[in-house]
Amino acid sequence: MPRQKNAPARAKAPAQAKAPAQAKAPARAKAPARAKAPARAKAPARHEIPEILPPGDVLADTAKMEWKLGACLGHGGFGRLYLADRNSSRPVDDDAAFVIKVEPHDNGPLFTELKFYQRAAKPKCIETWVKAKKLKFLGVPRYWGSGLFERKGKKFRFMVIDRLGNDLQKIFEASEKKFPRKTVLQLGLMLIDTLEYIHENEYVHADVKASNLALGYCNPKQVTLLDFGLAYRYCPEGVHKEYKEDPKRCHDGTIEFTSIDAHKGVAPSRRGDLEILAYCLMQWLCGKLPWEHCREDANFIRDAKIRYKNNISELMSDCFPSQEKPAEIIDFFKYVHGLDYTEKPDYNYLRGILNKGLKSIGARNDDSLDFDNATSSAKHPVAGKKKRTPHNASLDDISVDMVDASPPKKSAREKRKMQEDESTETQEEDGTSETPLSKQRRKVPMGGRSLKSRAVVARGRRNCNTTPETKKKTPAKGRSK
Repeated sequence: MPRQKNAPARAKAPAQAKAPAQAKAPARAKAPARAKAPARAKAPARHEIPEILPPGDVLADTAKMEWKLGACLGHGGFGRLYLADRNSSRPVDDDAAFVIKVEPHDNGPLFTELKFYQRAAKPKCIETWVKAKKLKFLGVPRYWGSGLFERKGKKFRFMVIDRLGNDLQKIFEASEKKFPRKTVLQLGLMLIDTLEYIHENEYVHADVKASNLALGYCNPKQVTLLDFGLAYRYCPEGVHKEYKEDPKRCHDGTIEFTSIDAHKGVAPSRRGDLEILAYCLMQWLCGKLPWEHCREDANFIRDAKIRYKNNISELMSDCFPSQEKPAEIIDFFKYVHGLDYTEKPDYNYLRGILNKGLKSIGARNDDSLDFDNATSSAKHPVAGKKKRTPHNASLDDISVDMVDASPPKKSAREKRKMQEDESTETQEEDGTSETPLSKQRRKVPMGGRSLKSRAVVARGRRNCNTTPETKKKTPAKGRSK
């Protein structure tokens, strides 16, 4: 129907009366805010893992030294680990003296490690320090070279360091998570030597723990500190970093061992390294730290450490409820907790504390580490048994910086000889190594070891004693020829 023009407008409906306003209901009380979830340690970001490089590939470092790759031993969150040796016409065998870490160029941890190794871990630097301090050994891996290379249009970084043996965490777990008191104090003395060297080179490690400590591949009485991915230059050009709490950096490190400073987001320092060492010594002695059951709650662990710092006797009672409280551990904690952030520790005083502890139990630092039968075949395979490391093994499972791959089997004659005469060692021929290690011959006393551990040492010596010469017998220490 067509709309009519000028139609009268409709009358508006009368406005309805507004309903009287209702009284406002009383404001509902706000529910109490939920407690924040406990702070957790940040998981490391996952990065692209490079493809496995074939054995025989040759990498040239920045000094033009060529390194031949052996078998891939595993991978971690950032890269892969390979056996390696100096380039030659021969393939890299299971007894190689070196390992190479390979990571994509953009990954961070290897870059951080490289900075430390290039500044402080060159063989000449370590040898000079050892001679000056009259040490028998220094637990820092030697750095042999590094460089960049490309594969399929992608850039990678690599680093060459010494090959090492099994990590201390595996031995600790196999020892029912306790070490003898003498062994713990000796480990402490070794690590004080190592940390003093690192600190004197303007760095701190910031992540001392059993899984970052490895026995020597050729000498299982030596312990080396590994994994400098968290290493920090605390005193560049001699100027110490200032104390500053940064909430974005809270809880850096391994949560159960990290220092109170790290829990507060303060940059690592020398006193922090020594505090971490103190927690390690405590764990190795008593088996478990009192906050280990709450690893997911970083704030709880921080508060517990602060509380125990103010009451060391409570810490000792909780860790040693039914046994003697080691006085040297109490003294160690008291000294470390009394240090200022920028203060240089008195390393000799700390050595004195631990040596006093050895004396109190009628022992001395004789360079003999007793792990209470932990170095059995489960940790160091007996010669003749081949242990293969799967290619998909995590580097954390094989201690990232070192590998304990089994060398070639020994002959039945060699096995019988070790059983017949405990006082002699068989010097094996090799003659294939072109490394500086080939110029050295190490004598490892065999007294007091089981047949299994003797087989392990003799096996490892294959790589250390590579100077071609006629086989001969070496009398054991302390006995006549």
